[in-house]
Amino acid sequence: MIDLFSTTSILGLVLLGTTLGITVGAIPGLTGTMLIALSLPLTFSMEPVSGLVLLVAMYVGAVSGGLISATLLRMPGTPAAIMTTLDGFPMATSGQPGRALGLGVGASLVGGLVSWFALWQLSEPMADLSTKLGPFELFSMVILALAMLAGIGDSTRARGLLAGSLGVLVAMPGMHPASGELRWTFGLTFMNEGFRLIPVLIGMFAIGKILQDVTSKDGKVEEVSGNDSAWVSLPVWLSNLFNLVRSSLIGTFIGILPGIGANIGSLAAYMAAKRGSKQPEKFGKGSEEGIIASEAANNATVGGALIPLISLGIPGSVIGAVLLGALIVHGLQPGPLLFRQNPEAVHAIIGTVLVANVMMFIIMVGCAKWIAKLSSIPKKILFPLVTGCCIWGAYALNGMWFDVLVMLLFGIIGWQMEKARLPLAAFVIGFVLAPIAEENLCAGLMASGGSYLPLLSRPISLCLIISAVLLIIWKRKQKESSTDPPQP
Repeated sequence: MIDLFSTTSILGLVLLGTTLGITVGAIPGLTGTMLIALSLPLTFSMEPVSGLVLLVAMYVGAVSGGLISATLLRMPGTPAAIMTTLDGFPMATSGQPGRALGLGVGASLVGGLVSWFALWQLSEPMADLSTKLGPFELFSMVILALAMLAGIGDSTRARGLLAGSLGVLVAMPGMHPASGELRWTFGLTFMNEGFRLIPVLIGMFAIGKILQDVTSKDGKVEEVSGNDSAWVSLPVWLSNLFNLVRSSLIGTFIGILPGIGANIGSLAAYMAAKRGSKQPEKFGKGSEEGIIASEAANNATVGGALIPLISLGIPGSVIGAVLLGALIVHGLQPGPLLFRQNPEAVHAIIGTVLVANVMMFIIMVGCAKWIAKLSSIPKKILFPLVTGCCIWGAYALNGMWFDVLVMLLFGIIGWQMEKARLPLAAFVIGFVLAPIAEENLCAGLMASGGSYLPLLSRPISLCLIISAVLLIIWKRKQKESSTDPPQP
């Protein structure tokens, strides 16, 4: 592995891939999936190892780059950065954009390194564990995640659940995962696949924010200002060491589970940090713990998602699916045979995760001051540019103007939800989780002959269901205790 990355050409590919990933990840509407998919044909003429190095470096850079726009513009460049907006943007608007970026970048590095260690040392046993999780276990895990919706953002339990329920309803149109029947399409062929995530995400967080700022009564736009340093002192990291490690481990584990994704990993880590914090009231208002938890977890999912990919040929994410195609195109067979027949490819993937994370940290810390200067661009110039990027990103996804209309529609919805104080994160997470829950429940019922009994008879599934019930009860008790009148 060391010999492989001692060559200038390989290091140059890592640098190129990481830089392109950061750039694309920082632009709302452009995703790492899009970048890797567009770059895949360019690797056909390259050696398999070189092609894999470039694509994996793009993966690492894209997930990390999403925090830039999430922090400075409250527009997550990637779905994984949704939770970062909750505290990154408030900290940036309070005059500390550099500190917000520094916390996010440092946490990203730690999360990336922890997941790299898991990828290096635990790929085979962890992959074996992931195969033992059936559809009922995955469904139960989604139920647990849905139970967390009530605690998202600065809102009441009812508002969080309402926003999450609206997200679930919006995910319903399209093709049924089990029967293949169309539902709620109103006879429109372009609705057969339902509402795609990227246009919805761009609309809710980017277009909605622009509409909110433009239509504000006082005519003022929430600005990010400040020239503080991105360097965070060692005592700060030591005080957040437990949060860093816990969030990184959560992200790594969730990254291993096929189809869950970095956005769910960041949600789980964020909620764990909020529950364990001595100052939970600061979450959603510029909490250091919130930024660290979100960024450590979403970067940790990168290494986690690669574990089942190289060990079993099972992609743990959408980008993992594209990388699976890259392996096959280059004549490599993912799975146990990959370790025996093409060990250099395995070493290339594992080594790239390590080197790309280090390069990501150096690039983003070194350029933080210039990145933060994005906030000095006048809104009358920035808004048209961002809107243009959003329209281009939504259209380029599938070459359909319908996606642009969806983006604009959900921009209006997001704008109105903000006015009604409904948390956007809960809506988006409900939208993401609903198809996963339905797909796994249908698969489980088909395997069990229509019986729901495995939900309670399988130990892991039972534990997750019990955890979800206890979480709901605990939140209810917490709410009741907070509203009890003080005793004389």
